[in-house]
Amino acid sequence: MLSFRNLSLAIAASLAFAPAAFAQDASDSAASKRFAVVGGYAHMKPKSDAIDAPGKSGFDGGGMPTLSGSWYVNDNFAVELWGAVDKSKQRVRVNDANVGGIEQQPIALSGQYHFGTPGQAIRPYVGLGYFESNITDESINGQHVGMTTPKGAIATAGADFNINERWFTRADARYMKGDSDLKVGGTKVGEAQMDPWVVGVGIGARF
Repeated sequence: MLSFRNLSLAIAASLAFAPAAFAQDASDSAASKRFAVVGGYAHMKPKSDAIDAPGKSGFDGGGMPTLSGSWYVNDNFAVELWGAVDKSKQRVRVNDANVGGIEQQPIALSGQYHFGTPGQAIRPYVGLGYFESNITDESINGQHVGMTTPKGAIATAGADFNINERWFTRADARYMKGDSDLKVGGTKVGEAQMDPWVVGVGIGARF
């Protein structure tokens, strides 16, 4: 699976090449900048009835810091690499009782379409891509339960709020469609239809 280390290296490489790529561009407008980095915080909440088990079973949500890097192909189309800097800790509940927990750390690669022009005050965007989410420290009633990596499609909707040509704030919502098999001793005992929503805010800079 892709790791946050890979995400950080990719973003760092993009920033390293950005000054050289645009050294001859004398313009300081938002339209002249083709790279963006956003640091933020997000809340990840799997669906309430995620676990295929008797009773009302599911996961609580949890927060996580996030980081993303984007390359703008032109003024409207961008490719974004996004991920969690740290794990989102989520409790497992059955009939409203806490019976265990997991830690989850997603990463995603998406194509985005940004509406309007780079310099406008509020700029909405949508995206579609692929995600994987690393799950660790799985336990239910003190017993280790293995969970396979959820992976699949991710859809994004958000908006950038321009402060000036370089700085902006961002608010977004992401929906991840992915399931995970539950295993005990290597044998599948159930399924978790995670399908989480991730809602976040952040501050970004263009280069």
